[in-house]
Amino acid sequence: MEGRQLASKWLKTAALISDSRVAGHIPATRIYNTSNLHEMLNIHGFVVIKPVVGSGGAGVIKVTKSGSTYRYTYRANTRSFGDFDAMVRSLSGTKKKRTYLIQRGIHLATINGRPIDYRVKVVKSNGKWGVRSMVGRLARRGLFVTNLCKGGTMVTAAQGIARSLSGQSVRAKKSKMRYLTRICTSLLERKYPGIGQLGFDYGIDRSGHIWIFEVNTRPQ
Repeated sequence: MEGRQLASKWLKTAALISDSRVAGHIPATRIYNTSNLHEMLNIHGFVVIKPVVGSGGAGVIKVTKSGSTYRYTYRANTRSFGDFDAMVRSLSGTKKKRTYLIQRGIHLATINGRPIDYRVKVVKSNGKWGVRSMVGRLARRGLFVTNLCKGGTMVTAAQGIARSLSGQSVRAKKSKMRYLTRICTSLLERKYPGIGQLGFDYGIDRSGHIWIFEVNTRPQ
């Protein structure tokens, strides 16, 4: 049977965050509303707004607060505002009438100023899960999303880790991503029997901490 598709990022996040081995690797996430946005910007200074249902980096908006200046970036365009309400009014015109999540923004490790993240794809065959691929995705210059359909560049995970962090950290980071992938796969399979493949989007921040941004049940 074709793997079940779990469209809602919110449900998948809830399934993972309940496990203490995984919870510290998931950025704070809330359903979008203006009070949640205000509070998260005050705490983190940088958040990402993304549609609950969607893939390929579509509809993702980056929002930052610095002093009393608010900015948001959608595609390659950034707009600045002197107050929160003006930004929210503008944002509501950019957002479609869909449900969005707000996720704490992570300052990813970069290569020549371009953020990099990682996609780990696992597939179940003959009753066993195996890692099919693990690749780094480098954002196109000027964009903060790394999705290949948005012009990102693919590198091996080892190249990405070595060039954005250090050659010494390659083995440990790859092994940690595999470990997290194994735990998350079994958590999701328990909750959603019948899934057959998963795509994990990981980021590594500038201090080397690994974050799980998203899990896709029909990975591209």
